[in-house]
Amino acid sequence: MGLPTALLLAKADYLVNGYDIDKNKIEQLQNNQLPFQEKGLQDLFNQSKQNFHPSNKLKPSDAFIITVPTPLTTQKNCDLSYAIKATESLKPVLQDNNLIILESTVPPGTTLNTVKPILDETNKTYFLSYVSEKAIPGNTIYEMQHNHRIIGGINKKSAQLTKKIYSSFVKAPIHLTDTTTAESVKLIENTYRDVNIALANELSLRLQKLNINPWEAIKLANHHPRVNIHHPGPGVGGHCIPIDPWFLSNNDTKLINQSRKMNDSMPSRLLDKITPFLQHQPKPKITIFGVAYKGNIDDTRESPAIPFIKQAEKQNITISIYDPHIKRFTYPLHTLNESTKDSDCIIVLTDHDSFKEINPKEITNMRTKQIIDTRNILDKSKWENAGFSYQLLFNF
Repeated sequence: MGLPTALLLAKADYLVNGYDIDKNKIEQLQNNQLPFQEKGLQDLFNQSKQNFHPSNKLKPSDAFIITVPTPLTTQKNCDLSYAIKATESLKPVLQDNNLIILESTVPPGTTLNTVKPILDETNKTYFLSYVSEKAIPGNTIYEMQHNHRIIGGINKKSAQLTKKIYSSFVKAPIHLTDTTTAESVKLIENTYRDVNIALANELSLRLQKLNINPWEAIKLANHHPRVNIHHPGPGVGGHCIPIDPWFLSNNDTKLINQSRKMNDSMPSRLLDKITPFLQHQPKPKITIFGVAYKGNIDDTRESPAIPFIKQAEKQNITISIYDPHIKRFTYPLHTLNESTKDSDCIIVLTDHDSFKEINPKEITNMRTKQIIDTRNILDKSKWENAGFSYQLLFNF
């Protein structure tokens, strides 16, 4: 989030220093190379690089925006170490009347209870705000400009100064509140989506037992003007939905906790469903189509493919992966032809558009021609006409 934010501000004629401790990333940017791909990012970089100065040295500034990661610990808590280190790093360069903005997703109260005390140690006068980031991989630049933005300040002046900065590139309404409310908004948004997906998954499991196609039933239910059930699937990924709800949960949030457990259980539930299709082979092999956590992007963070692969390997199932969007992954990647060689089943885990264009008649090297579509994106008749046994997620 830091780079797109920096470039949008630079395009709006702010002089922006892009600071990062990752020397390789800074060197890439200094050599006019982007460290990752995102729609519209190259054009934005070309338009704004005159005002953008990447560096491994933190310099004095009028405003500082903190956009460091806040991962999940093994105890399902928010790891604030990066945010704390980033705030600590400001102390030597902080000047009176500077504005500090925290954008990282954090538990409610972090700005006041963690960031502010560190800044207070400087004995400087400063302004402090929290802004919940708004983006989605594959459409980040547009969303950052056209989504409502929530700004929370420790006081009215902090919120107003922050709004002035973000108004330079945000075209949607900007809403002002306090920091703790602003922190909670991002968590509420992604918790809603997580609970909704958990409902879709639970419905799909129940409807399948009743011999009802859950995809058709959910689609028809969504014709109701006040119903919007999300799609079932093999699990959720990315840095938001599988993580943010934990920052809001405790022993009293039973629905949130149960939804998290439901969605986290989907990879193992899928494997349990698939196992009977492989019993006839002493050394079964599965081909995975897609390890990105969502379609048409190159992001594998928290991808449900990862726990699925780990559990499959524990059952001595050989895994081969085909994903045309991914260049680097924890496990080896293969071409389409390599991935399907001697395979017993293809599992579509990601809804890449390119998978729809595959001609199944050209896949002739499988040991057993079976395909399971967990995203409901394939043309069933096309695959069956090519001799495949086609199954839709949990509708089997």
